[in-house]
Amino acid sequence: MASLLEKVQTLIAANLHALVDSALKANSIAVVDQYIRQIEDNLEDLEDAIATVGGQVKTLRRKHTEFSEKAQKLDRDIDVLLKESKEELAVAAQSKLNSTNRLVESYVEQLARQEREYDSLQDARLKLEAKLTTVKQEREELQALLDLARSKEITVRAIESLDDLAGARDTDVARIAESIRERLDRAAARTEMVAGRLDVQMDEVLERRELDAQLAERKARLGLA
Repeated sequence: MASLLEKVQTLIAANLHALVDSALKANSIAVVDQYIRQIEDNLEDLEDAIATVGGQVKTLRRKHTEFSEKAQKLDRDIDVLLKESKEELAVAAQSKLNSTNRLVESYVEQLARQEREYDSLQDARLKLEAKLTTVKQEREELQALLDLARSKEITVRAIESLDDLAGARDTDVARIAESIRERLDRAAARTEMVAGRLDVQMDEVLERRELDAQLAERKARLGLA
């Protein structure tokens, strides 16, 4: 499971700011969609791993209980055999008890190891699910930003095409072109204002997610989770 946990930790530690910057530079959310697919694939692998390790933990607990009870019974039997002066049987029972105790100790070690791995997998799943939720929210806001950017590009191209009309000899055509340009300028200004607000919202969301993650980590360390 080590390689799976390493891949998951890499996804959890990914810098969302860098991811968003890459998407904005490429003018596409494909990079974010790919990241989301990677998280979802690893979540499926985590679910399978958790089910497997969880089953092993249950088996080890059952075996530990079973052989602990056998050891206790053997211990009582040895006392009975000694009281009845059945030395040879007591020796055989003591030998079997020693073997059983070693097996119980082995189950204790295996159980502790598997429980640690199970807890690690569960913790990784919770963190990855939180990351997925955050990234999907960022994707929606990023899509809005890209839509605004494309809208602004269309507006700019329209304004540039109007420059030719404004320079035409026909005064009516020039006046209409100027009126349209003023409306496009107002639309562009509103677009910039909305885009600015979205930038601020994105920064606030990313900062809040980071603060929440830090507090969750501190709660886990304090045993408050």
